[in-house]
Amino acid sequence: MQKIFFLFLFVVSLVNAQLLTLRECLDESLKNYPDVKTFELKLKESKLSYKSAFSDYLPQINLNGQYSFTQTYTLPSNGVFHTVDDNGWNIGVNLKQKLWDFSKTSSKVDAQKIQKEISQLSLENFKALLAYRVKLFYAAMVVNKEAIKVREKDLETKEAYYNQANALVNQGLKTRADASRFLSALSIAKENLSRAKTNYNKAKNTLSLYMNRDISQDVELEQEFVKQEFTPSSEKEKEILLHNKTLQIETKNVEKNLLLHKSAKAAGYGSLDFIASYSHIDTLNSYNSKLAAITLNVPLYSGGRVSAEAQKAKIAADIAQKQKYSREIALKEEIENLFYDIRQYDKTIAAKKAQILAAEDTKNVLDARYKEGLATYIEVLDATSLLLGAKLGLLEAYYSRVAAIYRIDYLKGKYDE
Repeated sequence: MQKIFFLFLFVVSLVNAQLLTLRECLDESLKNYPDVKTFELKLKESKLSYKSAFSDYLPQINLNGQYSFTQTYTLPSNGVFHTVDDNGWNIGVNLKQKLWDFSKTSSKVDAQKIQKEISQLSLENFKALLAYRVKLFYAAMVVNKEAIKVREKDLETKEAYYNQANALVNQGLKTRADASRFLSALSIAKENLSRAKTNYNKAKNTLSLYMNRDISQDVELEQEFVKQEFTPSSEKEKEILLHNKTLQIETKNVEKNLLLHKSAKAAGYGSLDFIASYSHIDTLNSYNSKLAAITLNVPLYSGGRVSAEAQKAKIAADIAQKQKYSREIALKEEIENLFYDIRQYDKTIAAKKAQILAAEDTKNVLDARYKEGLATYIEVLDATSLLLGAKLGLLEAYYSRVAAIYRIDYLKGKYDE
């Protein structure tokens, strides 16, 4: 009856345990993390900057007016000038339309359009980076939760060894050194279990902050994703290079700076504008004034400012080109290193699995031999440590491989599951 009661409690605890999926963690983090909002605001800012630059294409219309409390007017009469102080006012509207400026405005507008695209790419790149971090912390929770189970099993084993050694000492079959050594191993197992729980809680706490919500201590997690497979290939490397957001940003920066250089050069050629105005003036006399004209403005001397701005824009374009090339080299290096790591982790996982099977067989044999007095406590602890190390090593290899796969997802600009 008691066994049935405990089984019932276990089933109820499984039903009540809340499943936290990786998809849920990603969605809530992308929704609530404040830096995502910051990049979204920067995107809005770049859209307004583009709108501001584009407005130079459109007619500029201004309304102006003036009221003078007193003003001196000169009136010629019979060759003699007379002055009169009187008030006056005028009101008018003027229009200016750019006709041609040697692509200065169009280049600047195109550069702002590219800046808007860069802001969009920066937002997507940050989302991919945030997703990468969330996946790492989720994987850390999964692995550390499994490590806790392994440590708890190890603690249970060490405690059983210690109790067994005490019983054998009391029977005169073992020495006090056996019990002392197992007690020492038991203390170390407790400390290692505490560290595993601390690592789990740290990962859970960070993920909770990213999601902006509490995560229960007994939460259930997805497991199988940690064992996902990935086969490196040259095609996948090309795909990463094609979709990498940082590389795309560097490419856009080159295009933007080339356009700004073109705009800065065109500033030295001047502009052709259409201007028109209409005013009503009411002073000593009341009359209307009209103007419609085409004007040409060419900067003859600016103290070197125009040429300096053009040279600065050219240098900025050269720097952007070098940065793009440098980023491409670094990206290729990282991709190839990740591919090497994944291949090595695959071999490590296979080796650890085989090591676990061998260590379990060895431990079972030595446990039986120790009870018969045919093995020492040192051999038993060595076999236990070998099995523990293999299990923890397998978990670490799984985590390292999935971390490398997640890094590849980030480099590819992926921020979904």
